[in-house]
Amino acid sequence: MSRFSGDLANSLNKDAKTGILITNLGTPEQPTTASVRRYLKEFLSDPRVVEIPRLVWLIILHGIILRVRPSKSAKLYQSIWTEQGSPLLAITEQQKAKLIDVLTAQHGERFTNNVVVDIAMRYGNPSIENALNNFQRQGINNIVVMPLYPQYAGPTTGSTFDAIAKVLTKWRWVPSVHFISSYHDNALYIQALANSVSEFISANGKPDKLVLSYHGMPKLFHQAGDPYYDYCQRTTDLLVEQLGLAETDYIQTFQSRFGKAEWLQPYTDETLENLPKQGVKNIAIISPAFSADCLETLEELEGENREVFIEAGGEQYHYIPALNDRDDHIRAIADLIQPYMPR
Repeated sequence: MSRFSGDLANSLNKDAKTGILITNLGTPEQPTTASVRRYLKEFLSDPRVVEIPRLVWLIILHGIILRVRPSKSAKLYQSIWTEQGSPLLAITEQQKAKLIDVLTAQHGERFTNNVVVDIAMRYGNPSIENALNNFQRQGINNIVVMPLYPQYAGPTTGSTFDAIAKVLTKWRWVPSVHFISSYHDNALYIQALANSVSEFISANGKPDKLVLSYHGMPKLFHQAGDPYYDYCQRTTDLLVEQLGLAETDYIQTFQSRFGKAEWLQPYTDETLENLPKQGVKNIAIISPAFSADCLETLEELEGENREVFIEAGGEQYHYIPALNDRDDHIRAIADLIQPYMPR
């Protein structure tokens, strides 16, 4: 019997399982120049991430960016690295462990005997290919992919789908695949965000302004039909409604722009620089697009943008952490997976 027919027979037997794959963007394995260069090469080579004519971009990437940026980025990663390694990977592991606990409590032996949960990163390790191949070896015939990007975007969610599809094209038999492409308006996700803001206000008082800083995107992507901006706006509207905020209580911005092209606006750093001039001296900032704290939150928001605000005359700057492994966040993830669980 061939390997493929053996896999098929195994996947169709009475012990067939569901595999839940939790994914996020990725991280270098070490905060070193060499490791960051490998990571950036994979990330920035993705045509979903950079939509510049391919030959032109590869010349820029290999001739300039990968010669200059890795050493700078490595220093930034070093500033957030922990004893557990990459914060993003460590938090994702914690999310996996808590999700298993929640699903076990909800489904008991049916979950324990028939469901496997794993994590993967779109770029770097643990890889999507290894995770899916492990599912195949375990006879899994129902795969649920949960990219932890609340708001769909081509460079994140779309790229994850590409990576899943690329692996499955090598399989003789393709199992059922359920791909959760967005959860920007999921009620439990919105509630978890609202809870994190409410807890902050209870402990620290109401800020002059709540800044909702989403990851940026080139404006051309939106004009070409990517729904990311609209999904961010919908998340903001639902969160503001849940919190009962007035229009003057908050502002939506976009961070982490790269290159000279126009990105979604208003820009977070420019907004923070201008707020003190408008009499806004006490802010809290949250990034609803990030399901786990990482370089863009721990270094950019906690560090770099804090300095921008304080140097511009701001007095109190508070970062509200990503949802990470909060219990309400894990319940939201479990809720999204629930329809695809074995019955």
